[in-house]
Amino acid sequence: NGYISKISVDGQILTLGDAKEKFCVQSTSKAISYCIASELNGQEKVHQHVGREPSGHGFNEITLDPKKRPHSPFINAGAIMTSSMVKPSFEPAERFDYVLDMWKRAAGGKQPTFNNAVYLSERATADRNFALGYFMRENNSFPTNTKLIETLEFYFQCCSIELTAESMATVSATLANSGICPLTQDKLFAPDTVKNCLSLMSSCGMYDYSGEWAYTIGIPAKSGVSGLIIGIIPNVMGVAVFSPKLDEVGNSSRGIEFFKKLMVLFIL
Repeated sequence: NGYISKISVDGQILTLGDAKEKFCVQSTSKAISYCIASELNGQEKVHQHVGREPSGHGFNEITLDPKKRPHSPFINAGAIMTSSMVKPSFEPAERFDYVLDMWKRAAGGKQPTFNNAVYLSERATADRNFALGYFMRENNSFPTNTKLIETLEFYFQCCSIELTAESMATVSATLANSGICPLTQDKLFAPDTVKNCLSLMSSCGMYDYSGEWAYTIGIPAKSGVSGLIIGIIPNVMGVAVFSPKLDEVGNSSRGIEFFKKLMVLFIL
């Protein structure tokens, strides 16, 4: 199976495949979590705790930068860190409802769902993520009074949010449109927040393929192990491609080929 959806910044929609089929956002959630954390805390506070550089290591490598921060918000350690800065004073259910509402607004009012089976599976096989969390706590990387277990579970919940290809393209188009949802004109994020997010997506968004992606395709993007890739062409459109067969680094094989062909068409 595979689905493609494109939404322009003026609200034009093209969807190929089953527009109603839902799938987990997985690591694409890292982009939205970073934007939310930046809006709530300011970029200076966020980047006291997470870096802005490609790590040069695997996405789940147990490593920190010289300032004892995760290298970027788009590796697991960095996403755990940005999750810790999203409404930490809220009760867990309220915290997740807050994020789910932000996803709903970014998707033009379409309600995301939550895949509990994926969440339970993520949590049951999360030894490396727990190790990353305890490693960061040992190095005093987290903001003061961070509740580690709650933060990790919140991170797993965010990865288990489900959307359709069309809704995910709307989220992408919201980023392409400087943080304003093109279908509702709802302003979610400040332009600076989006600029920073897209910059990081350009350098760190595609796991160990990020450098090759930047060279051959050259647009901000984020992938997830569900087979989803979102691509942002600023001031033009957002694109979501879902095709579950993954390559050796965890990106959608057919998704990458689609974006290669798409950019050839744009360049020509």
